[in-house]
Amino acid sequence: MNLEAVRELFDTEMRREATADHPGVTLERVGDVVRRTSRTDDWNGVLWTGLTEATADAAIAEQVRHFRAHGLDFEWKHYAHDRPQDLGRRLLAAGFVADEPEALMVAETASLPTEPVLPEGVRLVRVTDRSGVDLMVRAHESAFGGDARKLGEEVLAQLTAAPDTVEVVVAMAGDEPVSAARAEFPPGTQFASLWGGGTAPEWRGRGVYRALVAHRTRLAVERGYRYLQVDALDTSRPILQRLGFARLSTTTPYNFVVSQRH
Repeated sequence: MNLEAVRELFDTEMRREATADHPGVTLERVGDVVRRTSRTDDWNGVLWTGLTEATADAAIAEQVRHFRAHGLDFEWKHYAHDRPQDLGRRLLAAGFVADEPEALMVAETASLPTEPVLPEGVRLVRVTDRSGVDLMVRAHESAFGGDARKLGEEVLAQLTAAPDTVEVVVAMAGDEPVSAARAEFPPGTQFASLWGGGTAPEWRGRGVYRALVAHRTRLAVERGYRYLQVDALDTSRPILQRLGFARLSTTTPYNFVVSQRH
């Protein structure tokens, strides 16, 4: 892959020219900012910016005013190649809190395995309803810790409103969910996105994550997507590199909790 060209294509299709994926979402460009506004149980935030040192602070303040007026917590999805170079520092100064950086990784679907190889006793179950989402939440909490109920509500809302844009799968060992993952299929783009994939500690190193990647790759190929994109933590980045994913940039979520700001 020409990494620079693929990164520019990603910025164009998935950020600058992104479109709403289901009803109830407003995706708009205001000046040099593209933002997504939805319900409290959905993702709200800034997808793309084309800012300069002269315009950044005013744009940050405008997004805070916008989401505060709607009573919505939101995320500013910042990439290492975004400008100005000190945008992250400016976000922190405005009251945002940074989460752990992730590697933006991309691979061509044609170069990836599409047949999942699962450990003995593990099967994949497609998620389509509340009971399946509950299994996904349990798997996510086992893998990552914390409370994943808000994520569960976001996923259930998407499954209900726009089922063609998302596939969710849980890896089950008997009656126990040991891993869960989802793939999103934005219409009109060449990129499918992989999310989740965390595995319970006692099941790590046994191929579950790789199997979930292969399963979702097959879904992306069937839908005609050329690329797979992942925001990868350090735990999954080495596995993805071995599978053939390349690093395009680093992305850091900067979160603003409206209910705690005055």
